[in-house]
Amino acid sequence: MPQDASRHVALLVFDGIQVLDASGPAAVFGAANDAAGRPFYRMHVLSAHGGAITSNCGLALLTEPLAALRPDAMDTVLVAGGSKQGMQEFIAHAPVRQWTTRACAGARRYGAICTGAFALAAFGLLEGRRVATHWEATAALGRRHPGLRVDANALYVEDGAVWTSAGVTTGIDMCLALVARDLGDAVAHAIARRLVLYARRPGYQTQFSPLLAAQARGDHGFEALVDWMRAHLAEPLGVERLAERAGMAPRSFHRRFTAAIGETPARFVETLRLDHARQLLHTPLMLKEVAAQAGYATPGLFSKAFVRRFGMAPNLFRDMHAGR
Repeated sequence: MPQDASRHVALLVFDGIQVLDASGPAAVFGAANDAAGRPFYRMHVLSAHGGAITSNCGLALLTEPLAALRPDAMDTVLVAGGSKQGMQEFIAHAPVRQWTTRACAGARRYGAICTGAFALAAFGLLEGRRVATHWEATAALGRRHPGLRVDANALYVEDGAVWTSAGVTTGIDMCLALVARDLGDAVAHAIARRLVLYARRPGYQTQFSPLLAAQARGDHGFEALVDWMRAHLAEPLGVERLAERAGMAPRSFHRRFTAAIGETPARFVETLRLDHARQLLHTPLMLKEVAAQAGYATPGLFSKAFVRRFGMAPNLFRDMHAGR
C-alpha cells in the first residue's frame, strides 16, 4: 500500500451485504474528499478474497482482498451488515477474524453498520460496550452477547472508539458524524446537502419516530387525529378532548385507540411530546421554553417525565449532545 497522508478507511463486506450499508458510507467519505478539496480519506472496500461480491439486491461490488492491506495501517474500520448466511460465513472465516481484530486494535476508531455489529461482537470487540444495530436484530444481539448494552432505539452510538449504527440509511448518519468529528460540522452539512438529505439526524434520534410507528400499524382510522395531536402538543390533550375530536365516547375511544396504536392515549401523547422535546433540546431554547412547546405546564413536570422515559435530566441530555 502506498504511503500517503490520507486516512485509510476499511469497509469490510461479504456476499449478501445490504448494499446501502456499503454504498452509503462510501458516498459520504468520497464526498468528504471533494468538500475538503483533497484526498483526506482513502476508501478500501474489502472482502475475504477480493474480487466481485454480490449484494442482497443483486448488485455486485468489486473489492480488494484483506491480505493485500496491512491491518495496522487503518485509521477507521467498519463492518457492513447483510444476510444471516453471509454474516455467518464472514464470522467463521479465521483469516477475516484475525485481520479484523488486528485492524481494530490499531485503528483510531472502528465500528459497524447495521448487523455488522454481530461480527464485531463475535470477534470479542464489543464486550461491555453500548451498541446499536437494526431494530429487528436488537433482541437477538442482546441474547447472543449478553455482555453488550444494546440500545434498541438509537440511530447510532458512539462508545469511546467504537461506533455502531442501526439499519441501512443510518450508516450515512453515523459516517456524517465521523466526518464532522474530523473535518467539522460545516463539511458534514455540505455533504448532507450534496447527497440531498432531508436533515442530518443525531444519533439519539429513535429508529422509528412515534408517527412512523403509528403509521406502521396500518390503516387504523386515527391518522388525521395523530397529525392534529402533533400540531397541538402545547395544548391540553386529555382523553375527553381527543375523543371529542375523534367523534367518539371517551371509553370507546380509549379502547379503540390503544388497540390500534399500541399505546394508551396518554402514553402516546407523552411519547409525542418527549420526542418533540428531544429535538428542541438541540436548539438554543431555554428549558422552560422547551417544556412549554412540548406541552408541559412547568419545567419540573417536564424534567420528571424526561427522566422517567430516558433515564437522564434534560440538561444532561443537552450537554451530552451539544454540537452533534
